Amino acid sequence: MPTLDTLTFDDESFQAHVADFVSTPWLQNLKREAWAEFQRLPMPARTDETWRFSDLRKISLDGFKPATEPHTEEREALLDRSHLVDGFAGRLVFGDNHLLAFDEVDPELAAKGVIWKPLPQAIREHPELVKKYLAAEDHKLGGDKLRALHYAFLQGGSFLYVPKGVEIEKPFVAYYWSCHCEEAIFPHTLLVAEDNAKVNFVDYYGSKECDCDCPALSIAAAATVAGPGAQVFRKVVQDYHLNTTSFQLEANIGHKDAVIKSLALNLGSQYARMENQTRIAEPGANVHVYSLTVATGEQEFDQRTLQTHGAPSAFSDLLYKNALLDKSRTIFSGMILVEPDAQQTDAYQTNRNLLLSPQAEANSLPGLEIEANDVKCSHGATTGQIDDDQLYYLRSRGIPKEVAYELLVFGFFEEIIEKFDNEELKDNVRALVQRKFSNQ
Repeated sequence: MPTLDTLTFDDESFQAHVADFVSTPWLQNLKREAWAEFQRLPMPARTDETWRFSDLRKISLDGFKPATEPHTEEREALLDRSHLVDGFAGRLVFGDNHLLAFDEVDPELAAKGVIWKPLPQAIREHPELVKKYLAAEDHKLGGDKLRALHYAFLQGGSFLYVPKGVEIEKPFVAYYWSCHCEEAIFPHTLLVAEDNAKVNFVDYYGSKECDCDCPALSIAAAATVAGPGAQVFRKVVQDYHLNTTSFQLEANIGHKDAVIKSLALNLGSQYARMENQTRIAEPGANVHVYSLTVATGEQEFDQRTLQTHGAPSAFSDLLYKNALLDKSRTIFSGMILVEPDAQQTDAYQTNRNLLLSPQAEANSLPGLEIEANDVKCSHGATTGQIDDDQLYYLRSRGIPKEVAYELLVFGFFEEIIEKFDNEELKDNVRALVQRKFSNQ
């Protein structure tokens, strides 16, 4: 039997991992199916349309192993840093897939049927509920092999269930920390809001503070299910070390008259791929997807989106903004798909890129596939530099060039940052962006 120090992603390590789930046969079966799919599927290739423009030289699963538990001093340091939002309804902190802290939901909310648990505990205590939603959504954006590896080795994560009519103002927060070299983590978020429920959620992906430059791997998956009339706002902050390869595979499902907002801030990783798919399942759903990415050095951010309208009279709006410095690269490839029965669809998709270096590269591939004849859909992409007239205007009023330049850049950022609805979170997000921008 291999030890934790020698485990790699091979059949022997998988059998050692899956043996721990004998008490949940359905989860064992899901993991076995995922492992078989992972072994069957090839790694992405340049000929794959869903990986067009990606630098596949930066993507490798070789040399990584399942994560080990953080040491005591590491645990304390990570808990000290897990304060992006202090006014929360519930909090979970994970270090290399292992649970470090669990702040439970208020007893009054629990009495109303709210379930807030680490995913392994939720699987034990509410197996049928978790089983209904876990891995239920097909993935269509190219990360199938990565998704399969995620579910094969899924260990930690968060589960939030909000029953009908329950409204919660304070956010739930989950922190996922990457700690050790050459180890992989698999963050997972499963968020279910039933009819007319209201909830806010924050996911934070980060790394322990160190000067090391050895690689780490994160393959995160998330699903947001909004029932009829539900209102869900999920925020994601990705701030891994530059030695990290990061994948985020996300799905949003909106039912009748549901409102979903998804907001991502992307700062870290050497290579980060974000796949966000939205499915309008019933009429009247209203979905907004926002993202802000600040790319520096030789970072590459690979963004793939899909807005599928499968029901009539629904709305979706996507806005991705990228600021690129140094030799960084971004790829945005988005598609709005309107199915034949989705008449009176109203859908938008926008990608805006701000080039702050002549060596930076932004690739945009927005697209439409419309099979209905009574719709209003549009897409667009813009790529440009700081406006010289705006810069001149500020300088003519006595503002130094460096300050004027930064004001214009942060004006570009602010359209997205302002959408964070929590003032404490908004201030901390601004500080994270300022830190990264100021380090250049």
